Amino acid sequence: MRHSPVVLRRAGLVLLAAALAACAARAETPLPKLNIDPTRVGVAGLSSGAYMATQTQLAWPRAFVGAALVAGGPYGCADGKLETALGACMKGEPPIDVDVLVARAHKRASEGLIGPLEALAKARVYVLHGKLDGLVAAPVAQASATFYERLRAATPALSGMQVEYDGERAFAHNLPVVQKGDDCEKSTSPYLGHCGFDAAAEIFAHLFGAAPHAVSAASGELRTFAQKPFLSEGKDAFLADSGYAYLPQACLKGQRCGLMIVFHGCKQNAQAVGEAFVRDAGFNRWADAYDVAVIYPQTRSSLMPLNPQACWDWWGYSGADYDTRNGVQQQWLHRLLRALAVVPDGAN
Repeated sequence: MRHSPVVLRRAGLVLLAAALAACAARAETPLPKLNIDPTRVGVAGLSSGAYMATQTQLAWPRAFVGAALVAGGPYGCADGKLETALGACMKGEPPIDVDVLVARAHKRASEGLIGPLEALAKARVYVLHGKLDGLVAAPVAQASATFYERLRAATPALSGMQVEYDGERAFAHNLPVVQKGDDCEKSTSPYLGHCGFDAAAEIFAHLFGAAPHAVSAASGELRTFAQKPFLSEGKDAFLADSGYAYLPQACLKGQRCGLMIVFHGCKQNAQAVGEAFVRDAGFNRWADAYDVAVIYPQTRSSLMPLNPQACWDWWGYSGADYDTRNGVQQQWLHRLLRALAVVPDGAN
């Protein structure tokens, strides 16, 4: 049977509308209910995600015992200035004054702008940087570890905090993986380097201890969830409509699970690379081994404010309070943690 071009065009429009409706429905999937163990909660990130991870741990130290920072610098480095972010906080020129950042962190904690630093008493911090990284200089990543070390030295209650700097591995500005990935010596989208080194495995081991067993392939479920319900009323946190959640079978069955928040890097959000990062970065396999749910929040690119690469805010595009508890992205995250019962309603 032949159909006229008009009929075919209408049918095509109907199919397109159905596809768009399906995408919209997928974007509105609610975050599943999980039985989270608040004693096993960590945060990790690459590049701008590493800066976001350290901001997150300092903002909510009672919630995040562990932090893994890949190719990122110390808390408060940019001081709200883009030129500082592009210079000292990426190239290490001029050198970062870590003592100034430690003093600023103490002042902010005393003002309630970040959490109480004493809550980091049992914190575990893992800083990873590749020797071939041409975007973020080694002294910048080293300054990230030094920040925590000097914070520990200046705060008697933090003597038990563990800090490790891992900077002798040969990889570029990417996240090293052992399965899918590109040339380890290059930094190309989706910024996963096939390096023969499993960064996700090291991150899980440093944050949660030795692996109970090895896992060759992920067997849980990768789902989308709606990010908008966790926004403060009337606020824009410059996030995508949907984020991702990877749920091991144990978590789906209601068993007690840990939680890992993983922040992508610039140009590594789903808008730019699809599901490459959330599927292939290696975290999902180890999430199964450790019984840890993984949340992959997603940013969106914008021209107003200027953030075309969809970076997490570590220099101030979302407002002057971007790296404090009052920042819109940190407020969004805190509402997410409350929904997961990682922190109780109204708690800091």
